[in-house]
Amino acid sequence: MSYLDNIRTFVRVYELGSMSAAGRDLRISPAVTSARISQLEDHLSVRLFQRTTRNLTPTEQGQAFYPGAVAVLEAVDDAEAKVMHLTEAPRGSLFVAAPFGVGRRLLAPQVPEFLAEYPEIDVRLRLTDRSVDLTTEGLDLAFFIGQPEDSTLRIRKIADCQRVLCAAPGYVERRGMPESGEALIADGHECLNLRFPGATEFQWVLQTADGPKRFAVSGQFECDDGDVLTDWALSGQGIVLKPVFEIAAHLKSGSLVPVATQTPPVPVQMACLYTHRRHQDPKTRLFMEFMTARIGVSVREAEKQAG
Repeated sequence: MSYLDNIRTFVRVYELGSMSAAGRDLRISPAVTSARISQLEDHLSVRLFQRTTRNLTPTEQGQAFYPGAVAVLEAVDDAEAKVMHLTEAPRGSLFVAAPFGVGRRLLAPQVPEFLAEYPEIDVRLRLTDRSVDLTTEGLDLAFFIGQPEDSTLRIRKIADCQRVLCAAPGYVERRGMPESGEALIADGHECLNLRFPGATEFQWVLQTADGPKRFAVSGQFECDDGDVLTDWALSGQGIVLKPVFEIAAHLKSGSLVPVATQTPPVPVQMACLYTHRRHQDPKTRLFMEFMTARIGVSVREAEKQAG
């Protein structure tokens, strides 16, 4: 297995462009990472990477070796997946990414039940509101809200999520009740924006009499964590656009109230991304099926609770 470990390490170093990043991803020390690459280079009698104090780049031989190395790992993974499927004992680590709201409210509460049913699987949950790359970040699945940027991946749709523009009653009392998206712009309302490095979309898509329309809202407050935006809205700082399932309790209690109801937000899909190869892995398939069924029910129940 040591030769396979060396190949797996090479692939992660190649994809991440860093010995230290690959080591963190594989949960091995930098010394072990470097040793595995050196062993592989000795075995092949070639240098796979050019190393400097600042950069690490694959050599021509490294570039030629990479596709075959990936094919070897895929063949091993597929063979192991078939065996595990036959034995009905899926095992191993499952790396899953999700937005903060989806992960905290929908995924995390279900993970203990999943692990109780499949005790040989380890779930590594990564929460972030930014877009993720399944390949370079070593992920098996990524739950998301909206439209994926990578059209080469497979999508498992979970639900169409209702969204709402809302604010605290104190904000409405202080600034007035906007009736539409046009009023958000014309009256200079403070809009709380979800933004993160590399984000390109800074507009809210609202349903108007003429169909969906983009509104270039603005405000002093922005963050890459959607829960922070909710906290700001609750404290009366501005208007936030949120999926109903995330704030159903606040809508029911009246701590947040809908605004601009003449132009409600367009519903957005919640779905799961996965690669074609990973779909063959029983633990990936089991987790996806387990979670998508429960998440769909949770979303509908939250929307019903919010009224």
